[in-house]
Formats: sequence, structure tokens, C-alpha cells
Amino acid sequence: MIRIQLTCLAFLLISFSSCSQDMFHQNKVIAHRGAWKAQGFPQNSLASLNEAIRLGCEGSEFDVWMTADEVLVVNHDPEFMGLDIEHVSYEQLLAQKLPNGESIPTLKEYLAEGMKQTGTKLILEFKPSRISKERSERVGEMSVKTVMEMGAEKWVDYITFSYEGGKKAIATDPKANVAYLNGDKSPAQLKEDGFFGFDYNIRVLRAKPEWIKEAQDLGLTVNAWTVNNPEDMLWLLEQKADFITTDEPELLFELIRKK
Repeated sequence: MIRIQLTCLAFLLISFSSCSQDMFHQNKVIAHRGAWKAQGFPQNSLASLNEAIRLGCEGSEFDVWMTADEVLVVNHDPEFMGLDIEHVSYEQLLAQKLPNGESIPTLKEYLAEGMKQTGTKLILEFKPSRISKERSERVGEMSVKTVMEMGAEKWVDYITFSYEGGKKAIATDPKANVAYLNGDKSPAQLKEDGFFGFDYNIRVLRAKPEWIKEAQDLGLTVNAWTVNNPEDMLWLLEQKADFITTDEPELLFELIRKK
């Protein structure tokens, strides 16, 4: 009897683990730098992440840079409050605060916050270094290793403008979902190099709409940034894009509900 009970318990745990992979929302809405605009939260803050989670977005995008002493931090621009992130230490960054009083989040802090829930994916953009291609590759490698160390793989997808950095991330974790941002690679090239999909500016997809079907026929995902115009949102929905990255997640949700 005990053996049967233990077997049943093991089966339930395995089933729960498998099902948990499917618990994330599937509604196409990716909040760009978190859901910051409507409520006035700082971009890439923990507050904007939690607002994206509260709204039920499928994903919340955020940006990662590496400090001079190789600490990965979350910020969109290469500067934080006038400090060049790549040329200062993490300790120096802590002397400044975001407008809501938060310190600049480290990647580990951001992941830990996101891992408190299983509805919204974390869309990690690692930024190309302005110092060297080798440093870009290092940022990609360290980002993936940090995710793996924290056991955050099921929460995280990756995007990057650095093609070499993206390939380094794929080499570091062949199971990682890495999409390319720059808009200069065909779906066939991305497939050949092991990418998960593309995340191209809406202007690129308007100019080359055939890439959407080509990508999906190859098993690649299609995302577009940064889509704040309702006409562009509706067009992407009609084209059956997999994801839409926007500063206006509330508007996109409203359009999806009306379709």
C-alpha cells in the first residue's frame, strides 16, 4: 500500500511539473520594459514588472547590461542616471535611485521577483556591448548562466541585437529560446543558426510581410516591436503574429478582446 501511495505521489509531482510549463498566459501581449506607461512606473523597474504580471501579460521584456566589475543589471539605456554602466562598478550605480526609490535591479533580483509567479514570461534582452564584440558574447553567456544557476529556464526567453551574442547564448544552453532583433536576417538564416524566432521592428515586417509565414512554416516564432499604433496591432493580429511587444499593453488587450 505504501509503495502504491509513493508511486501515485511521484506521478502527481511529475504531472504537475509538466503542466506548470503550460501555465503561462498565451495572449501575445509583451509589455515593453514592463508595464510602465499607464501608471508612470520607471521602465525596467520591479514595479513595472509587477504591473505587467498584474495585467496578465504573456511576457514582460527587460534589458540587461554588464558593469565594469561584471555585475549584470537591468536598464534600457547604456547610462543610468548619468553613469555609463559598462565603465562603472555596481557599487557606484547603487548611489543613484530610480524615481520610485528602487535601486537599479540586478538580473538576479529581477529573475527572483519574476519567479514568484507562473503567468508572465520574462523576456530578457541582453544588450550588445559598446566596448567589443567579445564583451557582447560575454554578456550573453553570463545572462544564460545566471538563468540556469537560478533554475529560471522555464520563465525566460531571450532577445538580442547581437547576432554573435545570440549564437553564444544558444551554445551555452542549446535549449534556450533566443530571438533576434536587428531585422537583417532571413527566417532561413535564423533557422540554420538555431534561433527560436525573430523579434523585428514593425517597419521591417510591414516591408517584408512574407517573412511572417516563412518563419512560422520553419517553426520559428514571430514578434514585433515596439507596436503602439492600433492599426499595426490589428494588422499583426490578422497576420497571426505569435507575440506583439508594446508600451501600451492595456490597449492591445482591449483590441484582442474586441476581435
